[in-house]
Amino acid sequence: MKKQVPGFRFQVKKQVSGSRFQVKKQVSGSRFQVLGIVALGLCALGLAAQVARDANERYQTPEGRAAIAKGLSSADRDERQKPRELVAAMVLKPGMVVADIGTGTGYMLPFLSEAVGPGGRVLGEDIFADFLDKAKAAAKEHKLANVEFIQGAETDPSLPENGVDVALALDTYHHWNYPEKMLAALHRELREGGRLVLVEFHQHAAGLPTNHIRLDEADVIKEIEANRFRLVSKHERNKDQYMVVFEKK
Repeated sequence: MKKQVPGFRFQVKKQVSGSRFQVKKQVSGSRFQVLGIVALGLCALGLAAQVARDANERYQTPEGRAAIAKGLSSADRDERQKPRELVAAMVLKPGMVVADIGTGTGYMLPFLSEAVGPGGRVLGEDIFADFLDKAKAAAKEHKLANVEFIQGAETDPSLPENGVDVALALDTYHHWNYPEKMLAALHRELREGGRLVLVEFHQHAAGLPTNHIRLDEADVIKEIEANRFRLVSKHERNKDQYMVVFEKK
């Protein structure tokens, strides 16, 4: 494309092979050339940008995950997390199937197991085998007969399709690299009227590094509702965390 006006010359060349975009501009005898590379093909390929790079940096090595595991199983976590209050707020019933997305070392498994009873099932999901090994050891220690384990993926927790009543994401949503794909998978895997329960940190919670939390509460709600879920309830858990409950549409 070439366009000319008196005293001004402007020329644009566009190449769609790869993702290249080239602009040539000439003004009053001077030349300016800008060469930019843009990701035009990503949408066409259906790829989503990884959005949790900062939050997930320490998870990339076994050593990093071992250090994180100590915090996940720390003795003072009950005081901060109040797991029995959380389970009560989830309104779990005996016989339900509940999934713990990103179970880590299995901290919530005993509480969830007790809530759904012997006739229910708890699915402990994580993408890391070493975390699952620790969660399995915890389940064995607590003699949790109704707990099963699933190694999921970054885009899909790999739960039984149309087989889950409630899915819990405790302090894990900000680690999802592909939230839209995860939400699409959970929509398939939750039963009709199934619920997704999120407990998350506020974006500027004390002690968290900058950019650790991608979205604050209002934008988390918008993002999840845009992916075929309906907000049911929300409330503050403590000064740093909130809880939001969604129902599958």
